Amino acid sequence: MAVLRFEPFPDPWERLMSLAATGTRTPRGVPIDIYRSDDGTYHIDTDLPGVDAASIEVTVEHNTLTIKAERSPRYSESEQIIVAERPQGAFTRQLSLGEGLDSEHLTAAYAEGVLTLTIPASPKAQARRINITHAPSSSHAVGGDAKK
Repeated sequence: MAVLRFEPFPDPWERLMSLAATGTRTPRGVPIDIYRSDDGTYHIDTDLPGVDAASIEVTVEHNTLTIKAERSPRYSESEQIIVAERPQGAFTRQLSLGEGLDSEHLTAAYAEGVLTLTIPASPKAQARRINITHAPSSSHAVGGDAKK
């Protein structure tokens, strides 16, 4: 029977040194939240902490939304890196937009490390009530000669 050792509070220096040796700097992905407001508008919140706003690019082509950004390290190559856990480099996230979205009126804002995209629903896709008209009932007699 194998005994597994679980250390809930590992030695912080040991952890730092192992991260320094094997620390990753490769971007893993861009976390997003998508939600819809009552008026049918969709909102996409994208976490991009530490990203310069000038490096963010948002494009829409053939109903595909693409978000690109780049985070550069704040240290130079000549400096000794002790721990590098924060991903650096280029980030890309693509989403397929449904036919019911008005991508022509998409807006974007970047504040406090969060990119917020707002996409209104297409007027054709918004729910609307259809009025029903009441036609007057027409009663007409079917005429004919009854021969006895």
